[in-house]
Amino acid sequence: MRASHRLCKRHSCCGNHLSTLSSKREFAAATDASPIVELRKYNLRPSQTSLYTQHTIQSAPLRKNLPLAFFGFPETGGIPLNTAVHFYHYQCGHAERLERRSALAKKEEWKQYLGEVKACMVRQSSEIFVEAPLVDDFDDIKGLKHFVDNRWSLRPPATDTTDCGNNEGIIELRRYQLRLGYDTVPKFLQLYEDALPSKLNSAGTHPTTELVTLLFNEVGSLNTVYEVWKHGGGVQAMEQSRQASRGATKWRESIAEIADLAMSFDTTILKPLDFSPLR
Repeated sequence: MRASHRLCKRHSCCGNHLSTLSSKREFAAATDASPIVELRKYNLRPSQTSLYTQHTIQSAPLRKNLPLAFFGFPETGGIPLNTAVHFYHYQCGHAERLERRSALAKKEEWKQYLGEVKACMVRQSSEIFVEAPLVDDFDDIKGLKHFVDNRWSLRPPATDTTDCGNNEGIIELRRYQLRLGYDTVPKFLQLYEDALPSKLNSAGTHPTTELVTLLFNEVGSLNTVYEVWKHGGGVQAMEQSRQASRGATKWRESIAEIADLAMSFDTTILKPLDFSPLR
């Protein structure tokens, strides 16, 4: 289950992403920078969601300049409808994020795209997370970097540019808002990691269900944790796997303790767009 040799991936090739920085800063990034995950949510006007989606699909090649891991919309759950949800994994942290987004902002094609969709948006938000250590410790957890690194090979065959994603698979986003306190998140992560094998190995889990990553935030609403699950078999697979996990004794015990740490909990079912690497 565990694979400690994967821990070295955190700082690989950072200098390649920050090629325009000074050599001193490149070396620092390559050795000291920590990966971050950015979650961006754009609340759209319901009457203009279709227009936003059409322009976004048509401009999808521009996003190759960003380490996009997921792009989609909620079908039901805690995140309001008509919200564009996207995750980016920056292997070299904040410096890479700043450089990539600054470079993209200078492109005329990107400026044109923003001009086309600006009126569709009501509100934008951005939060910064890091992946929990168990993402590197468990072979069964790919992490968001896997989908960024393989985003072109994971893309489906070309389809109509108005297609908003007709595949059966869904992404399940499970959000915990924990109590304030310096030790709350570490306690959560320890309880979660100790019990996770019992959940992953519970009899009856749907074969298309997989835990993609576990995130806790650095910037935004503090003490927030997200589980990101992929269910290739759709809602039926999600429900089957949930039912199976209820038979995992260790998991049930840990969830009871996690409940004491949480102030609130919600889930969202997300439907990926066709250009989303995670889908």
